[in-house]
Amino acid sequence: MISKLWFKLKTFFVESKRVFKITKKPSNEEFKTIVKVTAIGVVLIGLLGAMIQIGFHLMNLFD
Repeated sequence: MISKLWFKLKTFFVESKRVFKITKKPSNEEFKTIVKVTAIGVVLIGLLGAMIQIGFHLMNLFD
């Protein structure tokens, strides 16, 4: 039981180490693009949620 858990942990750390070796730090331009796209996504999801909320409030007004 303990050896199985140890094997899983060891495998996880080996795979994590491999991932960290092949990743790289994004350039400033890449980082800015990622931030912009993420911000646009958050705003769109927020607007969609607000529209749904307004729709439900309007539906309750007329009931």
